[in-house]
Amino acid sequence: MRADMQVRVLPARDPAAPHPTLYLLNGAQGGFNDSSWFDQTDIVDFFADKNVTVVVPMGGTASYFADWIRDDPVLGHQKWATYLTRELPPLMDSTFGGNGRNALAGISMAGTSVLQLAEQNPGLYRAVGAYSGCAMTADPMGQAYVRLTVARGGGNADNLWGVASDPRWRENDPYINAERLRGTSLFISASTGQPGQYDTISGPGIDGNIGELVSRIGVGAVIETAVRRCTVALRSRLTSLDIPATFRLPPAGTHSWPYWQDSLHASWPQFARALDD
Repeated sequence: MRADMQVRVLPARDPAAPHPTLYLLNGAQGGFNDSSWFDQTDIVDFFADKNVTVVVPMGGTASYFADWIRDDPVLGHQKWATYLTRELPPLMDSTFGGNGRNALAGISMAGTSVLQLAEQNPGLYRAVGAYSGCAMTADPMGQAYVRLTVARGGGNADNLWGVASDPRWRENDPYINAERLRGTSLFISASTGQPGQYDTISGPGIDGNIGELVSRIGVGAVIETAVRRCTVALRSRLTSLDIPATFRLPPAGTHSWPYWQDSLHASWPQFARALDD
């Protein structure tokens, strides 16, 4: 992408032996402003005893981690798919002793991206985790959600996949292209948007801040309600195609990091089995 890229890495427990790699993508803020897996979750402690390299690419604000069709006046030259799938894995494997077996997981915006990257690069990822992402990008509601996310980062989604009628919106729709997920171990989660166990004044990430609590219960609830719709639709789609997938759909929870940490913990045993096969 014509730039120096920042990557945060947790080396495997036994770096001398070949081992798999788990890529964790941040959300629409790109991991900045204390919004990364390192800042908001327990990945350092959780993976301390596990023989897997954990890679967290930084950046990608409002990019959908895609190769954009043209440069954006604000977001610039975006070729995230090329970077993540062609350039970064060989470097990580050679530097940290990877064995070529990869898993990929992401939250929110990246919960869409991980499905797209898996569909467009068959065989690169043995397992994929999509936490609170919307798998539908081409229908009017899905496209509106993408455009809003990109606009919040200052970008113009016409530079991502073109105008509303451009076929690239359908080409990048994980729901429409779900057949391409066959053979990948899938773990997909979304809550309802209803306040859950972490949405309290003393909850993690709130820590007594009433403004943060109001934001999480308000904005976080609305976003999670929307992605729940997409997730339930994807479950029906995969079922109709007879493609196995694990769905975690708790009855309460907002669009926030404590629930994504829970989803990562819940999905890891499935990832580990896929990476060991």
